[in-house]
Amino acid sequence: MLKGRFAPSPTGRMHLGNIYAALMSWLSVKSRGGSLLLRIEDLDPQRSRSEYAKLIEDDLLWLGLCWDEGGLDGIGSASPYLQSRRSDIYENVIERLSAQSLLYPCRCTRADILSAQAPHQSDGRIVYMGKCRPAQLHPLTDDEKHSGALRMVVENRIIEFTDNICGRQRVNLAEHCGDFIVRRADGTCAYQLAVVVDDAMMGVTEVMRGEDLLLSTAQQIYIYEKLGFRPPQFAHIPLICNEQGQRLSKRDRSLSMEELRKQNTPEELLGRIAKLAGLRRDASPVTLHNLIEIYRNTVLRQKNSTEETGLVI
Repeated sequence: MLKGRFAPSPTGRMHLGNIYAALMSWLSVKSRGGSLLLRIEDLDPQRSRSEYAKLIEDDLLWLGLCWDEGGLDGIGSASPYLQSRRSDIYENVIERLSAQSLLYPCRCTRADILSAQAPHQSDGRIVYMGKCRPAQLHPLTDDEKHSGALRMVVENRIIEFTDNICGRQRVNLAEHCGDFIVRRADGTCAYQLAVVVDDAMMGVTEVMRGEDLLLSTAQQIYIYEKLGFRPPQFAHIPLICNEQGQRLSKRDRSLSMEELRKQNTPEELLGRIAKLAGLRRDASPVTLHNLIEIYRNTVLRQKNSTEETGLVI
């Protein structure tokens, strides 16, 4: 069965871009008879707040974007749906990866890594050059498991996948990022591992999210492969930017849900987002029921026609 998910971080009030991602995820599954899961990704203990998690749910319900599984009440068989309560699950997976000799401890600082960057790496990516990788990989000892961050070994090969929006992708992880962290030095599971484990164990079959996460998809597919899980279908939507062309953040108070709810009814806000998403030509108020029909008649019809010709949107 088709199952999508919306997985926000409770580090502040949601903004227009967050709601845009939630709406598109909701429409994608609901237009095809699927279900939506709500997971709270509160791995960062310094920034995550329970009050923000409650506001996330309140904002979604205000718009009518109800979920079928998950949330703070933990509805469903894969509970808990807060990442902060899934540490034991992540540790079990760390043990599985260790048994395959895929992990090693790393004590490098950010400054150490930046100092080793090649001169041509001018696009902002940080590529780990393997300073702490041992000559002979082996399952971690008890001391090694707690002697720094844990990195996952990557292979020097191409990972290929087709994104339902961005098309065919080819990534060599050795060149793109190098061995990457799966557990931080403080013992917290890293995002790349946690999101794979959660999506796999929660039965997620479609991941629709912002295109800023497109480059992390190859890392996640690599983890899926090593754990023997089947990856979901991925779709990365364009980001919404402010008038200066900058990506929205939770610091943009004028576009936060707190301000947007003061200025709009749910139907008015849905209309604005639908226009930004290219679903409608105008920003007039619209209901979720009508948006489902619009989505079926535009996005799904276009997708079906392009699939017949071998193209990918």
